[in-house]
Amino acid sequence: MTPSPSPFFVSTDWLAANLGAPDLVVVDGTFFMPDENRNAEAEYRAGHIPGAVFFDIDAIADHTVDLPHMLPSPEAFASAMRALGIAETMRLVVYDASGLLGAPRVWWTLRLFGAKDVKILTGGLPKWKAEGRALESGVVGRPPQSFSVQFDAAAVAPAAAVLAASQTGAAQIVDARAAPRFRGETPEPRPGLRSGHIPGSLNVPWREVVDKGEMKAPADVTAAFTQAGVDLAHPIITTCGSGVTAAILLLALETTGKNGIVLYDGSWTEWGGCADLPIAQG
Repeated sequence: MTPSPSPFFVSTDWLAANLGAPDLVVVDGTFFMPDENRNAEAEYRAGHIPGAVFFDIDAIADHTVDLPHMLPSPEAFASAMRALGIAETMRLVVYDASGLLGAPRVWWTLRLFGAKDVKILTGGLPKWKAEGRALESGVVGRPPQSFSVQFDAAAVAPAAAVLAASQTGAAQIVDARAAPRFRGETPEPRPGLRSGHIPGSLNVPWREVVDKGEMKAPADVTAAFTQAGVDLAHPIITTCGSGVTAAILLLALETTGKNGIVLYDGSWTEWGGCADLPIAQG
């Protein structure tokens, strides 16, 4: 069995050739923005890549906080993976129904908790469908597996660390939201949040690094960050609205060879909803 050549992605050809391998699990990581009015789980049930399990980031989350899809505890994550039939030693391929939106968040989460081999399907479900490949409906059930968690806490930034970076410049804060939201010119899609950005942060809208549901070439990704004033030689914290598209920027940076990127899980949903945290506009 020929291994995938990319450290981040597999092609639809590769996945089609490897479907059914006993150590391979396909993961549907579909997530839709609040204003899309689409139901990720319902769309998974209606049609998914054969054998794929559904990773629901709103269900596999910390339900003790009033923030959407925050990381669960290691114990809760291990329990969820057992139910999905995923062990940390398996080869995992994540995709989503948008091409490249929810999959990077699931890819990041799986790696964060200790999965050894996680890749993303290039082009996601839209490419798979466009090629006329098989789909199946319903819910996939797999035998329970034991997932041995090794949680990388250093890869997640709490609000206090982001505030310190904002004040000291020890790390660059890069925001994945669209420019009008970053500048505070348009209201946030989630009610009750202030408009603007973390003081001192830089803006690389996630669509600047994605083209037709696929990650742009490393040179184009590098250009997008450098044009926004990001120094790739210095530490970076990625942020966004609720920690999803921040993972797209993190993945994009890793494709350029940048390592050690930290993600602010609470992102603007936490920051913009906390009156004690400073904001900037413009």
